[in-house]
Amino acid sequence: MGPFMIAARLFHPAVLAALAIAAFAIAFGYQYLGGYQPCELCIWQRWALLPAIPLALAAWAMAPGSAGRTALLVLTALTFLVCAAVAGYHVGVEQHWWTGTDDCTGADLTAGGIDALRSQLLATPVVRCDEVTWSVLGISMAGYNLAFSLVAAGLALIAAGRPGRTASPRTGHQDGRISASAAP
Repeated sequence: MGPFMIAARLFHPAVLAALAIAAFAIAFGYQYLGGYQPCELCIWQRWALLPAIPLALAAWAMAPGSAGRTALLVLTALTFLVCAAVAGYHVGVEQHWWTGTDDCTGADLTAGGIDALRSQLLATPVVRCDEVTWSVLGISMAGYNLAFSLVAAGLALIAAGRPGRTASPRTGHQDGRISASAAP
């Protein structure tokens, strides 16, 4: 298998769906296995990424080069770009370049009396978006998600611009067919 076939496989809709699924697996793994609870913006990033999975899978089901497949791949790219925008906003909140929402950074606790203060404190989220709870090489999970989402959006846009030229990761055929010799 040559380098061009490997590169063509990166642009396949199934790879895009697998990337989105992997991002969810990593996020849920850190949450449920690593004990890192997500903040409000982390949840927003998940919601922004979620449509990429069915869009990429629907694109995979369509004939290569078809207008429907191209449209679905463009929508997949837009989904990744929306996720990147939310991740970029989250990075800005973490770096204190701007403030997040009240749900994200805590409410203003200066108004009202003791009872109002007590109810506001009880309603304040435990996980704050403006504090980095995990980082590697000085980059937070939101920063890695920003980079990941931009790369995935680029792959989706390249795939959309390559009508009929994406090889199936399962078979290597340009149109995703399984040849008689490769069939089980």
